[in-house]
Amino acid sequence: MTATQEPAAGAHPSAHATDQAGQRDGDQGHGVEQPYEYRRAELTEPDWRRFPGWRDVTEAEWRDAQWQRVHCVRNLKQLRTLLGDLVEDRFFEDLAADQRDMATMSMLLPPQMLNTMAPHAGTDPREYTDALYADPIRRYMLPVRSDRDPEWPSHPHSERDSLHEAEMWVVEGLTHRYPTKVLAELLSTCPQYCGHCTRMDLVGNSTEQIDKHKLELKPVDRQDQIVDYLKRTPGVRDVVVSGGDVANVPWHQLEAFLMRLLDIETVRDIRLATKALAGLPQHWLQPKVVEGLERVAGTARRRGVNLAIHTHVNHAQSVTPLVAEAARTALDVGVRDVRNQGVLMRGVNDTPASLLDLCFALQGEANILPYYFYMCDMIPNAEHWRLSVAEAQHLQHAIMGYLPGYATPRIVCDVPYVGKRWVHQLAEYDRERGISYWTKNYRTGIELDDPEALDRRYPYYDPISTLPDAGRAWWAEHG
Repeated sequence: MTATQEPAAGAHPSAHATDQAGQRDGDQGHGVEQPYEYRRAELTEPDWRRFPGWRDVTEAEWRDAQWQRVHCVRNLKQLRTLLGDLVEDRFFEDLAADQRDMATMSMLLPPQMLNTMAPHAGTDPREYTDALYADPIRRYMLPVRSDRDPEWPSHPHSERDSLHEAEMWVVEGLTHRYPTKVLAELLSTCPQYCGHCTRMDLVGNSTEQIDKHKLELKPVDRQDQIVDYLKRTPGVRDVVVSGGDVANVPWHQLEAFLMRLLDIETVRDIRLATKALAGLPQHWLQPKVVEGLERVAGTARRRGVNLAIHTHVNHAQSVTPLVAEAARTALDVGVRDVRNQGVLMRGVNDTPASLLDLCFALQGEANILPYYFYMCDMIPNAEHWRLSVAEAQHLQHAIMGYLPGYATPRIVCDVPYVGKRWVHQLAEYDRERGISYWTKNYRTGIELDDPEALDRRYPYYDPISTLPDAGRAWWAEHG
């Protein structure tokens, strides 16, 4: 959706809607309009009672984290029961075909996240089905077969573990890729499963297409080994605690692990990775979690450690009053920052307007800092989501100047064996074949004895569907 188009059915109330004459509501009619016009859009919680299966659900039940978890939608039968006659059979058939032929993630949708799909679509089955097909949240949380690229559903260079995180494990679940930073995967489950998950080889249940790998150590043994490694490796100062999603770690276990990290003098930054802040904010509003988070934040503050929460929101529709309440509660109890790491995806947030709408909803209404937008990783069956580097560069240029500098997100390409790079940092770019080349300034843990690691150029690949005819023909021959 561009700044001069009407939002699609079910879209978040937009700051940039225009009338047919191209004149924004409220404009004074002088001068040429800006590419994007900011208008404050207050957050709203969609009415969950519009779904036949939730007509009798009370507000108290909706705010209850346990109710949300128990009533997650895990399969087609449950989805049909929830939606009733709102959705036509063609959608369910399309969804079933995707789960049979393409899905790399099993279905797991909390009510909170389902409720943000097509929130203004009405009750006519044909119109509602069309709105659900077009909905940006649905596109990545509930993919259907017709979404997928018909010619190149996977890039020839796609991989299950596209960032080679497991290859860089120093102990099970602990990826040491950057010199001063590590990623600690405490578990392999989430409260919700995103179709584009970069850890699709490990996270969630196996699908018809993917037999998932499993963590083998007991959680307590894995945590012991992680803490032991950090104590023995004083050059690591920054720990991202993730999974899966930390919201699925029983709070008493997570708090105990975080306190152990805070006892390590050389650890100065701790980041908790949780999409559940957006997908299941009720979890982060539970009294036991809030009280525990306050204890951890207080300890971090006394010891001079920066404690932050990193969440994952991809569209403004996901930013509701409950999400804002969860973020502000974390800040109120002493968490230093709540930041967002979104993923660029076609049909979700691939226009300047959709990105800016999201950033203003996060920053202006929920106190969540827009931090990163990653290019979607090169996992199997993800080509319909991925953008080219050139498209990402255009988006970075287009959003500059509208937000405060500290709240202007960086669009990054997570290059295999390299790490995060701003999309303009490439060394060379073959636009015809869609191959960009990148360099780096540090060795990963598996390259400590590689004298050429810092001189090598590492390739990254655009989706073939974005290439000119000559490029597509080259891949047809060589791919």
